Amino acid sequence: MTRPTVVDVFAGVGGLGLGFEQAGFDVVAAIELDPVHAATHAFNFPLCETFCADATKIGGMEILSQLHAPVDVVVGGAPCQGFSMIGKRALDDPRNELVKHFLRLVVELDPSVFVLENVRGLTVGKHRQLLDEVTAEFQGAGYSMTLPWQVLNARDYGVPQDRQRLFLIGAKRVRTPRYPTPDPSAPPPSCRDALGDLPNAEDFDELTSSDTVRIDRDLVGLNAYARSMRCLGNDAWHFGYVRDWDAQLLTASLRTDHTDISRRRFRRTPPGTVEPISRLFKLAADGVSNTLRAGTDAARGAFTSPRPIHYSYDRCVTVREMARLQGFPDWFRFHVTKWHGARQIGNSVPPPLARAVAASVLEVLCVDPVTPRASIPLGSPRLLEMDMTEAAVHWGVDVPIGKRDRKSGATKRKQRDIEQDRVAATG
Repeated sequence: MTRPTVVDVFAGVGGLGLGFEQAGFDVVAAIELDPVHAATHAFNFPLCETFCADATKIGGMEILSQLHAPVDVVVGGAPCQGFSMIGKRALDDPRNELVKHFLRLVVELDPSVFVLENVRGLTVGKHRQLLDEVTAEFQGAGYSMTLPWQVLNARDYGVPQDRQRLFLIGAKRVRTPRYPTPDPSAPPPSCRDALGDLPNAEDFDELTSSDTVRIDRDLVGLNAYARSMRCLGNDAWHFGYVRDWDAQLLTASLRTDHTDISRRRFRRTPPGTVEPISRLFKLAADGVSNTLRAGTDAARGAFTSPRPIHYSYDRCVTVREMARLQGFPDWFRFHVTKWHGARQIGNSVPPPLARAVAASVLEVLCVDPVTPRASIPLGSPRLLEMDMTEAAVHWGVDVPIGKRDRKSGATKRKQRDIEQDRVAATG
């Protein structure tokens, strides 16, 4: 049986796409502007046609010409300001250009269903105007909308993180999908469930200069969430493609150099609170993480939102630990640097939340999910090592984002512990 197809717009490294794959879809194309993120996407989704391209300039026919099947679903998290100008349409604001082009691509690709994901803030205040206009535009293009739109919290769908995201769904030729309903009897996994089986990165000297080390993995006493992250058992892959991966490699675990003063402050901070000097959140072992964020891009200063403090160790969590808190399985790789890796996770939709939405979409397509028979290899590790310039050369595109400015970072911040904390926490 043929699996339904998905095109992922503003794909990032593919958190939304991975959730749809796990639900039984084939992600056949992904559009991502950032060459580094596009390279990471290509590594993890080798069967997908990854376009390193500006969504405002690529056309539906260009995408369709590279595919061998019609597009059933278009998904995407179009970044937008949602700023309403009095007396004018919010969609005419240049700052909302990307969401306009998501609309255009949906019309040109003509899927049966689309899923638009965005920040919760789009539902309130002056930003609400944009949401209402987007809904009306889709209706004008022939899509019936699943209304009212809903804000879903990842913690209600098996993710150890408090993360609220807006979803807007529309359909034509099929009935409108329902929004997934959380199971009130199933509490979210805790931070301990997510991280407790991972070794302390600071026990490995190799991780001072590399993000990867070979380890012996203990299989005794693993909780259900840890087993799913390690992909132990066929059910852990859901209806996605099994990747050929080395389960003995601990990846995305480059260590962070904290000062002794910082570590003392981290140690004294009660779990579930914010350390007052660095403003870093300390995880509670039996609670869930705060919202993991990506921060700003290089054009706006290259600041990544701080990674939280580990509940057991006097340090910030690693990129791999962030991935666990976001619901990414251990086979999924990120850029080798902490800066890119943390931003890639913070920009992503948690795959378990995406999988819940995708399952609702699959229902209206009247397709039973099929488990792929063959496993597939991952891409070349070189895709995870390229800097922005190298990645742009790889894709044959211009560098779309200003180079990261380090000059005002490490040197000045080392003068004060508070600033050093932030540099360490953000990679």
